[in-house]
Amino acid sequence: MASFNDTVIEDFRANAGVLGGHWEGKKTLLLHAPGRKSGKEFVNPLVAAPYGDSYIVSGSAGGAPEDPQWVANLESLDGPVTVELGPDTVQADHRVVRPGRDDDWDRLYGVWRAYWPDAAEYEKKTDRKFPVALITVR
Repeated sequence: MASFNDTVIEDFRANAGVLGGHWEGKKTLLLHAPGRKSGKEFVNPLVAAPYGDSYIVSGSAGGAPEDPQWVANLESLDGPVTVELGPDTVQADHRVVRPGRDDDWDRLYGVWRAYWPDAAEYEKKTDRKFPVALITVR
């Protein structure tokens, strides 16, 4: 997965955040988050559904059986997270929203699911319900 993500990150940066192909017409952001164990910074390209002044990203991992590591890393992070939006690198507040724990999960996941058509295919690959994160630029 790392080499695939590296290619997407490279394309994102080379084109001021505008991706073509499968992502054409969709907002994508690069989420920077330190590993909760290693402290090493990881960068993850994520489809970001606009939601008012915020963005919704999903821990779908393409329908993998487990949440991607960035979700737990974000949950353990106190304070803002760094995101790249287009050509800008900014600080953002974040909140991970989980099914069965947070009342607004259905609504927020529904927004992301409607925005990203592949979500329906991801759901077919697992029984896991995907956490989402609300990212709000400061």
